[in-house]
Amino acid sequence: MSTVELVPALRGDGKGNYRVHIVGNSGIFTTLGRELAALLRVPHVNLDTIFWQPGWVKLPADENRERVRAILDNNPRGWVIDGNYYSVLGSVVSERETDVIWLDPPLLLYFPRLCWRTFLRLVRLEPPCSPGCEERAREVFFSRDSIVWWCLSRHWPVRKRQAAVFATDGIHVGGKVRRIGGWGGELAAWKRDVKALLEPAME
Repeated sequence: MSTVELVPALRGDGKGNYRVHIVGNSGIFTTLGRELAALLRVPHVNLDTIFWQPGWVKLPADENRERVRAILDNNPRGWVIDGNYYSVLGSVVSERETDVIWLDPPLLLYFPRLCWRTFLRLVRLEPPCSPGCEERAREVFFSRDSIVWWCLSRHWPVRKRQAAVFATDGIHVGGKVRRIGGWGGELAAWKRDVKALLEPAME
C-alpha cells in the first residue's frame, strides 16, 4: 500500500475541524465547494463573489484580504473556500487551510462544461458568478477578459504553478495538497472516501 493510500481523504486539524481550499483553473471548483461544505456542515466561500462587485468592479486588494480574513476567522469550526487569487490574498488563506484540493481534470472535460454554463449565464438561465456581474455577449466572445479565453489561456500556467506546489507540499511528501485529476472517477472515489471519513461524526 502506498503512502498516499494511507492518508485520510481530509487531514483537518486533528480536532475535527476542516479548513479546505479548492484550487485549479477557472470554472471547475464551485460545485465541489458547495457539495463539500454541505457534507462538512461549514460555510462555503466562493472568492469570485468577494472579488467581483456589481458591474464587474474589482474590490481593492486590501479590502479583499480583510473581508476574506474576517470570514475565515469568524468560522473556527472550518470552511470550504474555492478560487485562487494568490496575488490578491497573499497568505490569508494558505496560513489557515488544513487541506488543499487541487482539481486538475483534462481541459477537454471541463472546457465544454464551462462554455455551456457561460451560455446559460448569457441568456440569464443561470445566476452570474457574482451578484450584479451579468455576462455580456461582447465580453464573452470578443474580449480577452472573457472567462472562456481566460480558461483556455490559463490552463497550462495554472497546472504548472500547482504542480510546483504539489511537488513540495503534496500529500505524498507529508504535505496538505491533494491532486485530483482524470475524467471523473478519481473525484467520485475521493467523495466516497470523504463521506466514509465523516460517517462517525454524523451518527
